[in-house]
Amino acid sequence: MEGLDELNRAIIKCSICPRLSRYRVEASKKYPGENFWAKPVHGYGDPMARIFVVGLAPAARGANRTGRVFTGDETSQNLMRALYEAGLASQPYSISRDDGLILRDVYLTASVKCVPPNNKPSASEVASCNRYLALEIMLLRRSRVFIALGRIAWEALGMAISMALGCDTRSLGFRHGAEYSVMTRARGGIWLIASYHPSPRNFRTGRLSHEMLVEVFRRARALADLVSRSS
Repeated sequence: MEGLDELNRAIIKCSICPRLSRYRVEASKKYPGENFWAKPVHGYGDPMARIFVVGLAPAARGANRTGRVFTGDETSQNLMRALYEAGLASQPYSISRDDGLILRDVYLTASVKCVPPNNKPSASEVASCNRYLALEIMLLRRSRVFIALGRIAWEALGMAISMALGCDTRSLGFRHGAEYSVMTRARGGIWLIASYHPSPRNFRTGRLSHEMLVEVFRRARALADLVSRSS
């Protein structure tokens, strides 16, 4: 998929946001002796995926270290265990870029491609990265079910889908498990699903559980099958 490869190369070279460009390097210095990617992190997964998943941003010692989205930290393991149980991943862990992970019918990316201080990107940083997210959506032409992990990802996904596919998502509220059927100009009918973010904090507090997250992905598979049958 040449267009996606070109986009990924452009993402890696990006330095539009000064604060994030500085911080991704500064974050790596907190762990002397470890090798860090310390560059923007593009999406990863099946280029023919029907299911498109958007998270917040690379974690300081996760994707900012490993160079692959949702890889190398506790959040990554929470997510991968759920994807594996739902039949969307070849293994229940994501440790490094060479760990053999294969994603099936799912593509993972982040609303912001660089690690932000305190895991909180500014509104302008989210907006700057939104063009990359919109391009990913356009290039993943088979994707019909879109999942946002967390409120910021939900808002970023709504903006990117509106830009990429032509629709109005402003009235769609965020709550875990919410599903919305949306008609777009460019791709016809799609589904949007909201989920809490699989962070360690959300798992510790019980806001999100493994079973809840697995159900999100099982539901996404069912909706993808439904769209495929009706198209």
